[in-house]
Amino acid sequence: MEPLVSTQWLANEMGASDLRIVDASCFLPEHKRDAAREYEACHIPGTVFMDLGNLVDGATGLPNSLPSAEKFASRMQSLGLGDGSRIVLYDDSPIKSSTRAWFLLTLFGAQNVALLDGGIAKWKAEGRPCAQGNETLRHRHFTAWSDLRALRSKDQVLANLASHAEQLVDARGAGRFTGEVKETNPALASGHIPGARNVPYASLFAPDGTWKAPEALRAAFANAQVDLARPVIASCGSGMTANVVIFALHLLGKEDVALYDGSWSEWGSDPATPKETGPAEPVTA
Repeated sequence: MEPLVSTQWLANEMGASDLRIVDASCFLPEHKRDAAREYEACHIPGTVFMDLGNLVDGATGLPNSLPSAEKFASRMQSLGLGDGSRIVLYDDSPIKSSTRAWFLLTLFGAQNVALLDGGIAKWKAEGRPCAQGNETLRHRHFTAWSDLRALRSKDQVLANLASHAEQLVDARGAGRFTGEVKETNPALASGHIPGARNVPYASLFAPDGTWKAPEALRAAFANAQVDLARPVIASCGSGMTANVVIFALHLLGKEDVALYDGSWSEWGSDPATPKETGPAEPVTA
């Protein structure tokens, strides 16, 4: 599969024995929405629900820390996702949470994973059918494997402040990046990691919720002074919308990209980490 598939492509492929469709909607507390209930009320026929909110390592105290490979594999098997599956993900979330599911699946070894362009909103807008209730699929073996080279820790990000080996790209909105908009969590400082570039994740989508064309994606990174010839670390508020940046770069053929999973939830809560406010500093030759 291509990494991004259309609603028409999905409609044509439905019923294929190796196809698995997954609703990976996830919401922040301020959204006041229940992803599981919305799935039960309306989902693309044949879809299973991935509960991203519980697919974390609860021992870290951070919102979206990666689960162990064994826990992830067990959850995927229970959903009927496994070796040899073609997996299509969608969401109906303002934070585009299906990109987080895509990152997890590819990190833990899934080979054929795509996003549905426009999500279920586009599917419904086209008058395509929805199903209600819960759906289950027969368990399928998911090999527990992971390549953690696509992750960065706080210590690695700190070291990068000195080495400048990788560019840091922050996916939060401009107001939170500059510090003009305060964090909703009072335990977090305002601002951004020194030297970071700001590519707000929402800027990567067209008004209808589909992904922008490759040339427009390239322009978004160029406007933020991100050099696509150099490696990138993506960050955000809690490790969720950074995956939007990672997927956008994947669409552009860029693979030397890593996720700072702790993101601002970790960095902004540590008094010892350096922080900046205001717009990103200009890139100098």
